[in-house]
Amino acid sequence: MKYYNTIFIKFLVLLLISINNLTLTAQDKRQPNIIFIYADDWGYGDLGIHGSSFCETPSLDKMSAEGIDFQNFSVVNPVCSPSRVAVITGQYPARHSVHGHFASVESHVKRNMPDWLNPKAPMLPRMLKEAGYTTAHFGKWHLSNTHIKDAPSPLAYGYDEYGAFNLPSDLHQMQVDSTLYKTIEFAKRNKNKPFFVNAWIHATHTPHYPKKKYMDKFAHLNEQQQVYAAVVAEYDDRIGELFKTLKELGIDNNTLVLFSSDNGPEFTGNESHKITEDNSTGPGYGIYYSVGTTGGLKGRKRSLFAGGVRIPFIVRWPGTVPAGVVNKTTKLATIDLLPTFLELAKLDLPKGYKPDGVSIVRALKGEVMERDSEIFWDWRFSSNRKYFWPSGGVQKGSWKLLTNEKIGKTALYNIDSDWREKVDVSNQNPQIVKELKDKLKSFKNTLPISAPESCFSSER
Repeated sequence: MKYYNTIFIKFLVLLLISINNLTLTAQDKRQPNIIFIYADDWGYGDLGIHGSSFCETPSLDKMSAEGIDFQNFSVVNPVCSPSRVAVITGQYPARHSVHGHFASVESHVKRNMPDWLNPKAPMLPRMLKEAGYTTAHFGKWHLSNTHIKDAPSPLAYGYDEYGAFNLPSDLHQMQVDSTLYKTIEFAKRNKNKPFFVNAWIHATHTPHYPKKKYMDKFAHLNEQQQVYAAVVAEYDDRIGELFKTLKELGIDNNTLVLFSSDNGPEFTGNESHKITEDNSTGPGYGIYYSVGTTGGLKGRKRSLFAGGVRIPFIVRWPGTVPAGVVNKTTKLATIDLLPTFLELAKLDLPKGYKPDGVSIVRALKGEVMERDSEIFWDWRFSSNRKYFWPSGGVQKGSWKLLTNEKIGKTALYNIDSDWREKVDVSNQNPQIVKELKDKLKSFKNTLPISAPESCFSSER
């Protein structure tokens, strides 16, 4: 009898191991839900974990504690529209002739830009749909603009549904503060199948619409900081509501959530006293209240220095992304998101498609990742002001070169030892300067002269 009991126990152990292995295999094969929260003009220093002196972000701080805070992540353009093009195409926006923000036809003609992003371009949501994902876009669009009447809707880019603002004028513009509510509602409706959401929130771009609840909370601050902190706190609360919902739905462990920003802050706290006009993009509080911070990084929005292009990047995926990690060394960029999401969706890159980015799945899982490709910047609206002179840049390994051939100015930084880009070491490293300049020149030679006419409005 004892012999049979022993055999039975061994059988149960083997059965449990087999079931466990099958469960793990099934989990490995599941495609994760992906929610990408993309803020607007939200500075690197506008987070509690990054040392903000007046903004409070408990939900994002907790997100970091439960995931990875990548501190060497860059956008590939210092303003909104081209920064967003990089996300959904996995390519440099200049490859699609998108060099600045979408505005009016007249403005696009002057800047040699299309009137909308080409919907026939490689498109992340369309690729994920082919992998079985339900896709949605909520929040800021700005891959055209309200000034353009005949631009395509987000549905033409591969989304199953959308609710957005900064849309072409004949499409319904949703309320700017409903992005995360719509994301939560979408997750509830699609909890039993893989989904992808671009949740592109309005904060902290103008106009600012602070709620009384949050204004009261920050009544101890000066007026500028009060408005800004109130806006940040509201969206931080809503991010907290999103995580609460994912847990209630039972999909928290199979949902990758990422938070980032499209560029650095509009202005910084130490510059705000110089603002004499409260300009805004609509009714509400304007740029006088845009007192974001870069956490000590040089430059801000519209600058290729770190303060303009190095932005928050926090990822959370319980059980897959390790918790409480701060990664300041791995060099990542927005062009990496598309190949990364496709790998997670277990989908090969489309035939003939060449992303400019690389998959960063290893980095997301906390593994060591050495980037073997450059990151390029092509910025055609530089000026002679202090932080705004660079018109091009390239980062390779620990080196970042910024240059403007027209004015004959170049700077080189070792971002491993000089993370804030304070010390120009170009004179000490002429060979590295030459090598990186050659790489930047070769990159620019691959860019198109203009966009296809199919992306031009009938108003031209």
